[in-house]
Formats: sequence, C-alpha cells, structure tokens
Amino acid sequence: MALGIAMVACVYPLSGDRLRQRLRRWWSRRVLDALAVEVEADLRHGRPGSMLVANHISWLDIFVINASLPAAFVSKEEVRHWPVAGWLATRNDTIFLKRGSRGHARLINQEIAAVLARDKLVAVFPEGTTTDGTHLLHFHAALIQPALAAGRPVVPTALSYWEPDGERSLAPRYNGDISLGECLQNILSRKRLVARLVTAPPLGRDGADRRVVAAAAREAISRGAALPPPSTPPGRPADPPDAAPSDAPPTGNPSPAPEDLARA
Repeated sequence: MALGIAMVACVYPLSGDRLRQRLRRWWSRRVLDALAVEVEADLRHGRPGSMLVANHISWLDIFVINASLPAAFVSKEEVRHWPVAGWLATRNDTIFLKRGSRGHARLINQEIAAVLARDKLVAVFPEGTTTDGTHLLHFHAALIQPALAAGRPVVPTALSYWEPDGERSLAPRYNGDISLGECLQNILSRKRLVARLVTAPPLGRDGADRRVVAAAAREAISRGAALPPPSTPPGRPADPPDAAPSDAPPTGNPSPAPEDLARA
C-alpha cells in the first residue's frame, strides 16, 4: 500500500492515462501477490469502452478487476472522505455517486458516458453492497443506464473466490458486521486463495430496457460465479466456474487482456 501511495503521489502527475492504467494493473497485481491471491481470468469479452457489471463480495474485488481490466469505478460519495483510501480512489478515476440526488445522478451519468466515450472501462457493482459470495442480491438497473444511453456494451463480470482444494472460500467476504481488519486477517490466514473473474458476452443495444439488461446480467453473473440461478434460494455449489488453468505464480493471469485494451 505504501508503494501505491508513493506511485500515485509521485508518478501519476507525470503520467498519461495509458501509463496510469498500466501502473494500476501492475500495482494491483503486487497487492494480490502480497496476499497470496492468484487470479484466474477469462477476459474474452472485455473490450475498451465497455461497462463492467460485477457482483460485489469484498474490497479485494477492486484489486482483482484492476489486475485484469483496469477500470474507473463508480462508488458511493462517502468513500471520497475515507482516510488514505478516499485519496487513492479519487486519483484512480473513481466516479463518486451521491445517493438520493436526482440532479447529481444526471451529472454522474454524463461523467460515466464521457469516460466510456474515451474507450476506457467503467466498473459498477449494481447490488449496491457486498454479500458473502454465495448468492446475488437485486441489481439496481439505474447504474447501467449511462452505458445503454451512450450505446456502449454492458459486460457481465462474475467474481468468485476459491480455496486451493476447489471449495468456495468465504475468507474475502466483507459484509455484515465484518470489519476491515477481520476481513484482512481472514485472507491472510489462508496460504493461498484463487480469485476467478469471468466475463460474459456483452449485453445491451440501442433502446434496450435497463431492467431487462440488469436481469440478464444478473443471470450471466450467477452462471459465471457458479451460483444457483437468481430465482432459486442461495446455496454453495461444489463446482467452480470454468476458467483457464494457471501454472503461473499468484496473479499470473492465464488469459491476458487484449492488446488494444492493455494499451488503452
């Protein structure tokens, strides 16, 4: 984390967007390496200028996504004021959403559309909060509207965490009354964790209904994360989602981002 703070403070001001994204990917991988978290990713459907719609389990999700597909995240306004984390988020293209303000929401929609128009990725967590990773909550369709209005693809992005023996891991969960310290301790108590990130075919066309797209994204994410269909009760399936195997060290991505995305 100290390395990230130094990088953002000293190198970012001298860097363009392309270099910043490469640095963000590099730093996220270093953080995951330090936590012994290996990333297995299927990035076939990640393309510049897309909105990544992902399920939300932990603060670790942000590093997993950035290690594979560096993106501008949409976050609640309160994060801006968090010590250190808020400063880092502000300088890493985070778009802050003030809940309950229609006027502010319109401005945020314009900001998201502008980022997508520059062929950069935007990531949203439409559940609005975290779960333990064994089920999905309702998806708030309004967060998807800016991409649809701009004619940009919506890419369902499934996140899941697994123990080395193939069992789903609850260690990274950051929900309920679990504190940041407890979550970090749970992660560090594991010798190794596997984070799987699976992208699904893009959704959304001109004039697409946001609620229909949100429901389709939720269904695609449930499949990608090996969860029960959204219409069934929460459960813990035994089989992990399909992902390319990796013999690389932790965070060695077996499915690298397309070259044009890596340069974006």
